[in-house]
Amino acid sequence: MRTPRIKIETRSSEAVYHCISRTNNGERCIDDEAKEVLRSQIWQVAEYCGVQILTHVIMDNHFHVLVRVPVKSEVGDAELLRRYRVLHPRPSAARAALMGRVGEQIKQGGGPDIAAWRKQQRALMGDVSRFMKMLKQNFAAWFNRTRGRSGVFWCERFRSVLVEGRGKALAMTAAYIDLNPVRVGVVSDPKDYRFCGYAEAVAGAKNARAGIMAVVAGEAGGVWSRAHEAYRKWLFGADAGAGKAASAVAAPTPAALKKVLAEKGTLPLPSVLRCRVKQFSHGSVLGSEAFVSRHLANYRRVTGCRKKTPVRPLPQIADWGDVVTLRGARKKAIG
Repeated sequence: MRTPRIKIETRSSEAVYHCISRTNNGERCIDDEAKEVLRSQIWQVAEYCGVQILTHVIMDNHFHVLVRVPVKSEVGDAELLRRYRVLHPRPSAARAALMGRVGEQIKQGGGPDIAAWRKQQRALMGDVSRFMKMLKQNFAAWFNRTRGRSGVFWCERFRSVLVEGRGKALAMTAAYIDLNPVRVGVVSDPKDYRFCGYAEAVAGAKNARAGIMAVVAGEAGGVWSRAHEAYRKWLFGADAGAGKAASAVAAPTPAALKKVLAEKGTLPLPSVLRCRVKQFSHGSVLGSEAFVSRHLANYRRVTGCRKKTPVRPLPQIADWGDVVTLRGARKKAIG
């Protein structure tokens, strides 16, 4: 039996999720052309669903997105139609005819098609599960159609971590996501990897810049140059700046990491973020102890779960500040 996903009811509060999905059997089949399509679909589906992408990264066999789901509000018919056109820029003849009828009925104040269509569209808005399902289905359909492939493309359901939507937990998660191509040695600076949110922001994409600015909102003051400099510090440490080359930050070697862990020592946060830290993708909830405890209590209330899952600290190898997690790693936590 599947464990229910920990989610926030967005009728009263926004929510941020770190979502991850992998290809079936870990097949490394997402080449550059496919990455370009998936990158475009991430923004397209996010705009349709009314969620904000804070950052993302697409690798050969998986992708990560950091998604902010706003407080639910009623979306008007004209806005629904605009979003529908974003989702279907090249509609089939039947869909184009439907869009035409709906558009006319919106102008007339009602009609036989509008009520059912409105209900169907609103059901897909403002929910991380709907967003991820649509994104994965759309990409799998494109991939199978263009590559002469059939069958399941994605492995199991997507994983998600509920992240506190401000402060250190949010900034560390975003940096951890953007550092994926650095972690596997593809680039030394994520600005040079086209298929991540930070690189798109540096290239000038407005929606990507808005996402990075939201991550470091308290340090940016709504100015991109300040946001860029603040985010570089999360990626490369206190000496990094927006106009500077990447510093010589590197992940510790396995032997060095083992030694530090054995001696209960610490490493600079940028170095640790270049390792795989399981809690960022398996932790269920990530944030301050008050945030994690509150959502654990709510989860128990909603699901009737009696299991006393403890709030756990992150591996004591870096200065995580007040950030804790709901679920500890079952296997090696960092590597």
